[in-house]
Amino acid sequence: MKQLFLIFTAVLMSNITLATEPFGRISGRVIDAELKEPIPYATISITNTDGEMVQGETTAEDGSFSLNKIRQGTYAFKVQFMGYKSFSKEIEITRQSSNYNFGNISLEPEVAMLDGVTVVAERTTIEQRIDRKVINVGKDLTTTGASASEIMNNVPSVNVDQDGNIALRGNANVRILIDGKPTNMDPAQLLKQIPSTSIKTIELITNPSAKYNPEGNSGIINIVLHKNTNDGFNGNFNAGVTVGKHTRTNASLDLNYRKGKFNFYGNFGGQFGEKANLGRINFTEANYKQAFDVLNSRESYLYKIGVDFYLDEQNTFSFYTNQNLYNGGPEGAIRIIYPANPELDLAQNLDSEYDNTNSTYNFAFDHKFNEDGHKILFEADYNDYEQDENSVFNFEGNTAGYEDYRDHVKEKRENIIANIDYENPLTENSKLEIGAEARLLDTDNTYTTNSDFYSNSTYQYKRDIYSFYTTYGQNFEKWSYQVGARLENFKVDAIYNNKNVFTDEYFNIYPSGFLNYTPGETNSYQLSYSRRVDRPNFGQVNPIREISSPRLTVTGNPELEPQFTNSFEFNYTRSFKKKGSLTTGIFYRNINDEISQVFVEDPNEAGSLLLQYENFENNNSYGLELSTNYKFTKWWSTNTSFELYSQDLKGVVGEDYLETDNTAWTFRTNHSFKTTDKLTFQVFGFYRSASKQLQVDMDPMYFVNLGARYSLLNDKATISLNFNDVFDTQEFSFTNGRPLPQEGRFKGESQNVYLGFSYRFGGGKSRSLKRKKRDDNQANGGGVF
Repeated sequence: MKQLFLIFTAVLMSNITLATEPFGRISGRVIDAELKEPIPYATISITNTDGEMVQGETTAEDGSFSLNKIRQGTYAFKVQFMGYKSFSKEIEITRQSSNYNFGNISLEPEVAMLDGVTVVAERTTIEQRIDRKVINVGKDLTTTGASASEIMNNVPSVNVDQDGNIALRGNANVRILIDGKPTNMDPAQLLKQIPSTSIKTIELITNPSAKYNPEGNSGIINIVLHKNTNDGFNGNFNAGVTVGKHTRTNASLDLNYRKGKFNFYGNFGGQFGEKANLGRINFTEANYKQAFDVLNSRESYLYKIGVDFYLDEQNTFSFYTNQNLYNGGPEGAIRIIYPANPELDLAQNLDSEYDNTNSTYNFAFDHKFNEDGHKILFEADYNDYEQDENSVFNFEGNTAGYEDYRDHVKEKRENIIANIDYENPLTENSKLEIGAEARLLDTDNTYTTNSDFYSNSTYQYKRDIYSFYTTYGQNFEKWSYQVGARLENFKVDAIYNNKNVFTDEYFNIYPSGFLNYTPGETNSYQLSYSRRVDRPNFGQVNPIREISSPRLTVTGNPELEPQFTNSFEFNYTRSFKKKGSLTTGIFYRNINDEISQVFVEDPNEAGSLLLQYENFENNNSYGLELSTNYKFTKWWSTNTSFELYSQDLKGVVGEDYLETDNTAWTFRTNHSFKTTDKLTFQVFGFYRSASKQLQVDMDPMYFVNLGARYSLLNDKATISLNFNDVFDTQEFSFTNGRPLPQEGRFKGESQNVYLGFSYRFGGGKSRSLKRKKRDDNQANGGGVF
C-alpha cells in the first residue's frame, strides 16, 4: 500500500495536459443573479432552426458547462433551471467565429421568495442520475412516520421487515450511510433513532463506481440530513405525535446562521414512546408453539452541528459532528406452549435496557485550483460508539433446568476514516479522478453473566482497510463513459477470550464501468458494471450470544468469509417535460459464497435451535424495476413503482442441502390530491407478493395509508394528519418451514394516527455551497461528470 500512496502522490505532482480543438464550442458559467452563487444541474441546450435538439448537458457543481464539436450553423442557445427565468440567445457557428464563451450567465428568480423563507418541498420527487436514484423527501413522505425506519417502505426498491432490517432489491446486504459516512451502529437500530423530519434526501446507489467503497452486495442507501446555508438566521421546527395502542412523540429543529465567511448550522431531533410487537410460531411436527409479546421503549436524540469557513474563493474548511443518544429496549415474555401437554409450558420473561452513544466528528478541507473542476479534497472522520446492555431473565412454569439470571454486555467501537480525492479535467471533455483512503475499525465486546449455563467472555474484532482508486471518463456529443478501479488491502483479526480465533488478509481489485447514451433531453440510456464485496459485520462474526429464548440461541460466526458480487445494470429514463419522468431498469448479480442466516439444531441441547450465519454456495439474482413520478393534472400527482426480483437460493442447513427459486414482486403507489392551495390529501398503497426464503415461504403483505396536509400562516406552517395501515393488514407471516416444519406470523403496532406540525422561520436567501462531494456521496451531473 505504501507504493500505492507514492504513485498517488506522483500523479498529483505531475502536470498532465492534452489538447483538442473541436470545430465549434460554447462555454460559460451559470450563476444566481442576486446571490452570485453557481447553479449546478441547470439544463443547457442548443436547437437548430427546425427546433430539433442538437446538443445538451447540465452544469457542473460550480455552474460551468461546455458544448463541443458543434457544426457550422445557426442555433438557439437556452439555459433553464427550475425556479428561475430562462436565458436564451441566437448564435451562429462559423469558421471565423467558432468559440462562444458567455462568461457568467445570471439567471433571475422566477418568483419572489416568501419573505426570504426557504420553501420546503411539498411533493417527493425521484431523480435518476448517472449512478443513483435520488429521492428528494417532501412532506408526503415525512408525515408517514416518526423515524427513518418507518418511511423506508415508501421508498422504491427498499423493503423493511418486522425487526427494521433493510433490504435493497430484495437483498439485505446493503450499506447504510449517513451524510455519506458509515456509522458503527446496527443499521436497523440507527434508522429507528433518526427522526424522519431530519431527512433531506435518500439516495439509492445500486451500482457504485470505483470511487466509493465496494461494500454492500445490493448497493448503498445514503441518508442525507438537512443542513441550512441561508443568509442570516433561519430555522424549521417539526413536531408530531403517533397514537395507536401506545403513544409516541417526535420533534426536530433545524437552525442556521450565515454571516460573511462563516456558516453555522444545527439539526436537533428526538423520539419518545413505546411500541408493541408480537410473534407466533407453530412447530407443526414438534407439537409446540412459541409466542413473543414484547413492548419496546425508546428515548432517542439526534444532534448535528457544523460550521463552514469560506477562507476565499478557492479554500473552504468544514467541520460537523453527529451525536446519537439512545435509551430503551424490549420488555416482555417469550412463551413455549405445548397444547397436548400444558404441564410442560414454559415462559421466559425479559427486561432489557440499552444505553448507547454514537458520535461522529468530520473535518474537511477543499481546495479549488484556477481551472474549473480542478480541485483536491482532504477529509478525516472519527466515529465512536459505546453501548451498555443490561438484561434480566426469569422463568415461569416448567422451569426444570432453567434459572433466573442477569446479563451485561459492554460494547465499544472506534472507526477512523481518512481520505484524499483529486479531480483534474484533462481536456474540455475528459476528466481524471484519483484518491486514497484508510479505514481502521476496532471493536471490543465484554459479556458478563451470573448464569450457570453461560460463562463470561470477551471479544475483540480489528479490521484495517487501505485503498487506492482511479477513474477516467469522457463526454462526447451524445455518448459518455467512465471506467475505474479500486485497489484494496484488507486485514482482520478476531480475538475471543484472549485467543485469536480468526485472522485473514487479502488484496483485491474492484473494477467499475459506466456507459451513457443521451440522444435528446427526454431520453437517457445507461449500462453499468461493478464488482462488490460484503464483509461480515460485527454482529455476524460476534460469537457472544444475543438475547435468546429457551429453544433458540442467536450467535455470530467468527470464521465467516466475505461474499463477492459481480453486478450488471441497465437503466432507461424518459422525461415528460413538466409532467414528470419514467425510469426502468434491469439488473443481474452473480454472488460468490453468499452470506445468509440459518437455523441449525443446537448440538448441546436436543430440541433447541441455533440461529447463526453461514457461507452458502454461489447464487444468482436478477430483477426488473419501474418507477415514475407524474403530474396528471394541477391537483393530482403520483409516485409509483413496481419491482420484480428473482434469485436462486441454495445452501446447507445443518445436515440438509436446500435449494429453491424465489420470484417476488412489490408494487407501491403514492397519490397526492391538491383540493385547494392550502389543503392536500394523500393515499399510499403497498403490496408485496408471496416469496420464498431458503427455510420458509413468506405470505403476501399489503397495507394502505391515508393522509391530509393543511398550510397556514402564509404557508410558513403546515399541519399533517395521517391514518396508517387503515385495514390493519401490515404483518409478516410464513409457512412451510425447511428443514423444520413451521409456520408463524410477526406483527408490529402499525395501525396508528399521526398528527404533525411544521413551522419555518427566518429571513435569508439560499447561498448553498456544494460543500463536500464525498459528504453527499454524489457524482457530478451531465453524463460522466
